[in-house]
Amino acid sequence: MHATVDNALDPQTDALVGEWLTLNEAADRLGIRLNRTKQLLSERRLLAVRREGSPAVPAAFIKDGQVIKGLSGTLTLLSDAGFDDVETLRWLFTADDTLPGTPVQALSENRGTEVRRRAQALAF
Repeated sequence: MHATVDNALDPQTDALVGEWLTLNEAADRLGIRLNRTKQLLSERRLLAVRREGSPAVPAAFIKDGQVIKGLSGTLTLLSDAGFDDVETLRWLFTADDTLPGTPVQALSENRGTEVRRRAQALAF
């Protein structure tokens, strides 16, 4: 399993994310094999963390059978800014009145440019 799954999830972040998928459920929603899902994780095109001992993917990362547009680039920007996986989830799922909504909602609504601009600003 890829190292990104090793971060322990705190109850607050777990509650922010809400709905979770197992890797098998994520693969089913994406219409791909489990091995391909694991490859998306290792390529940082998708993010999973350990939840109750098993890797879990936020359901909000998958919409209409695809990983939401802009997620991969945003994950990279947050990683470059020094965020670990749990901090990344917290940032993506915390409401921001100026967006409005959460960054992950903005990504799923094709408002990713503003999300990436904000993520990029965190690196400075």
